[in-house]
Amino acid sequence: MSQLSPSKVLAEVTGAVPAACRENIVIIGSLAAGYQFFGDDPSKAVRTKDIDCVLEPFHAAVGAGQSIARQLLDAGWQRRLLGENQQPGTNDTPTDQLPAVRLYPPGSDPAGEDSWFIELLTVPESASVSGRAWTRLPLAEGHFGLPTFRFLSITAFDPLWAGDLGIRHARAEMMALANLLEHPQIKPERMSGAFAGKMIKRSNKDLGRVLAIALLSALYDFRPWSASWGHALQSCFPSEWRELSRQAGTGLRALLKSESDLDEARHTCANGLLATQPPTLDTLSLVGERLLIEAIEPLEAAAL
Repeated sequence: MSQLSPSKVLAEVTGAVPAACRENIVIIGSLAAGYQFFGDDPSKAVRTKDIDCVLEPFHAAVGAGQSIARQLLDAGWQRRLLGENQQPGTNDTPTDQLPAVRLYPPGSDPAGEDSWFIELLTVPESASVSGRAWTRLPLAEGHFGLPTFRFLSITAFDPLWAGDLGIRHARAEMMALANLLEHPQIKPERMSGAFAGKMIKRSNKDLGRVLAIALLSALYDFRPWSASWGHALQSCFPSEWRELSRQAGTGLRALLKSESDLDEARHTCANGLLATQPPTLDTLSLVGERLLIEAIEPLEAAAL
């Protein structure tokens, strides 16, 4: 994975995107968290390769995605050709077999230490979407797909503006909530490739992101998160918010009870968002327990 300066990469992404489309993008993931917590500190960086750009609202996603992809491709951005479904599809290609829009900046070496690419996603069409869903994105080169996941609406909820860059990024606490909701238990499925030399359960990677965000926020009071989370859940899932609130902490509790799973989470933190300040198991356990007490338990209680 590449070690990137959040402010530098975010500025480059902003400059490449059509100005008229910037209000339809929310940057999520490690880059967004890194920018929020240490975007003004040149000595700190995040290790990541993918810059996730969520397009919203849903009704504007296809138009914005077409404009963004067209401008980047015409400016010399190169497609990332790895994995399945590399070739653009046609009208007859099922949406779940279309390639995603993943693009490297002009002149970058995909194998280089500082390489990165953007990926275009979208928020779900409705609260009823479950799992992964795809939206067709026709381009001159053929048909591509915009993927979404059930809780991306939470991730993109009430985003922050990135200084004077004119682009928005996800709030760290909303990314934490989305990951908590995505993993109400530790699932056995592992990531498709090694993470810094180690095969990791996806649940441990994503719940490790929750702990990394909590640790970076540890100087703050977690209690306001509970109210913000409740508001986001009621807005995005008005008929399910109570059930979702009650299960928000189950995966994290399971992680904290398993030393092997927690160690996998620690590995992802030390080689990802917390690369410049690697945590210990005890540190992650303590911040996880504090997050449960100050934010998750009040959220659960409010749903009773």
